[in-house]
Amino acid sequence: MLTPKQHELLCFIHNRLEESGVSPSFEEMKDALGLKSKSGIHRLISALEERGFLRRLPNRARALEVTKMPEGGNIKLPEAAESNVVSISSGSPRPAAAKELTVVSNDVIEIPLHGRIAAGAPIEALEGQSALSVPAALLGSGEHYALEVSGDSMIEAGILDGDYALIQRTQTARNGEIVVALVHDEEATLKYLYKEGATVRLNPANSAYEPQIFGPDEVQIQGKMAGLLRRYN
Repeated sequence: MLTPKQHELLCFIHNRLEESGVSPSFEEMKDALGLKSKSGIHRLISALEERGFLRRLPNRARALEVTKMPEGGNIKLPEAAESNVVSISSGSPRPAAAKELTVVSNDVIEIPLHGRIAAGAPIEALEGQSALSVPAALLGSGEHYALEVSGDSMIEAGILDGDYALIQRTQTARNGEIVVALVHDEEATLKYLYKEGATVRLNPANSAYEPQIFGPDEVQIQGKMAGLLRRYN
């Protein structure tokens, strides 16, 4: 039997997974339950794990799977069904299997892949459109897209030629964040952003390259880096 707070947290996580496919953050859980610290959330999650209602997905931050609900019994999918992708029409009731799939869709999602972006000299970012499968735990809230990195000017930040930069779409960023910067409304580049008075400095992460200095009207922020994917052949 669950305590009221355990039941409230389990329902909150379950509803968020159904709505977005992504686990809520500990901060969001704390606020939703009206707790003063995240340590209380850790204790509640541990208790739900011990009772078999929750499971933490390994090697994925913020990744939780609801394995059963008190009133509905076990909702865990069979192994063969966990990798399927299901599209559900909003105009008809959800079948039980589709509802369950939403709970574990926290695993992998597809985001647009918008071509290649330079990590050396600016090039056009949006060369083509396809999709890239990404672990949902690498992404936070908001809209995201991916860009294939070209060049070596960010290697000291661990960003290599051929990597996939996962970008949160935004028009604002703080100093020191890695951003997609559109230069002169024509070309985009991946760099550290620094706003200094009336200038914008785009810094590489490679001592062989010099920073690029622009006026505030010459650079537009198209997103900031949220994660990185690398494929090994």
